[in-house]
Amino acid sequence: MRDQTDAPAAAPAPASGRTAPTAPTAPPEPAGPPAPPPSVPRPLGEHRLWPRSFADRLTTPLPGLRAFARLAREGAFRPAPDGLRGIPELPYEPSPLPAVAAGTVSVTWAGHASWILRSGGLTVLTDPVWSRRILGTPARMTPVGVRWEELPPVDAVVISHNHYDHLDAPTLKRLPRHTALFVPAGLARWCRRRGFTRVTELDWWESAELGGVRFDFVPAHHWSKRSLTDTCRTLWGGWVLTDLRAAAPKKVYFAGDTGYGHWFGEIGRRHPGIDLALLPIGAYAPRWWLRDVHADPEEAVRACLDVGARRMAPMHWATFALSAEPVTEPLRRVRDAWARAGLERSALWDLSIGGSRAL
Repeated sequence: MRDQTDAPAAAPAPASGRTAPTAPTAPPEPAGPPAPPPSVPRPLGEHRLWPRSFADRLTTPLPGLRAFARLAREGAFRPAPDGLRGIPELPYEPSPLPAVAAGTVSVTWAGHASWILRSGGLTVLTDPVWSRRILGTPARMTPVGVRWEELPPVDAVVISHNHYDHLDAPTLKRLPRHTALFVPAGLARWCRRRGFTRVTELDWWESAELGGVRFDFVPAHHWSKRSLTDTCRTLWGGWVLTDLRAAAPKKVYFAGDTGYGHWFGEIGRRHPGIDLALLPIGAYAPRWWLRDVHADPEEAVRACLDVGARRMAPMHWATFALSAEPVTEPLRRVRDAWARAGLERSALWDLSIGGSRAL
């Protein structure tokens, strides 16, 4: 598996062809035809039928036996000893959750792809993983940034896909079963078997609304697998959350887990005016193995420009050792790429684990 065995495909996805702006406060103009109108929100909690497989949504084919044999021969599963020496330097600064005023969107990084988003009066968790260890992976390098007992009541959870470092059953088990879950197509059955009663599953470009917040499910360059027999049986993607009640609605894009490719430009066209993009920057080495499913830091900056986001917050690093790059390398590379792109330093929200910022 690649997030547990996240594996790559053959070649990098094509770039979107957008021109980088000189500042993130001036997102690129959308190319091509005007964006389609937003989809009509789906009913919450509806039961739906889906195809048996979503393999036709893959950007590139999954690797074969030859690629697995090469990975085993090279042994590049985890950082070398020199790459692990930076663990004490990983940014970890837990602090109390800030107060959130009406019309304000607050984000707190709990680690990996887990965020606490407070928007429109709701508290939303993204891909919550509060466990110390996940299947097939060494224990966390850094603790969770916010203790579970310190969380406000959780109104909703969004899940990007079913890999173990994004869909953590022990963490979900800690939630009340009436918590609203927003999940990719095909994943509701897994949630309902665990007692959750308010599960809404969406296809790409579909949406649902809860408490004045709109949840749009958007594509990603990734895949899904949780057992030996369920490859691509459920969908994968990211989420755009919009506070509809604010005088000037604010949008946060949570990319989930993704390689770089053409979908970012399309997401920006359909969802203009994204205020903040939460983008993955880690678990990218060796590149030949992970290129098509995990963006590297430079590609994450390109993705931010493609979606037209005004700000970027890096994630998916500093928590689990999922791949071979040195543990502190993603932060250095994303800062360098941001500077080379001529973007305002204040628009790169490179938070420590446990850190918060507000729009």
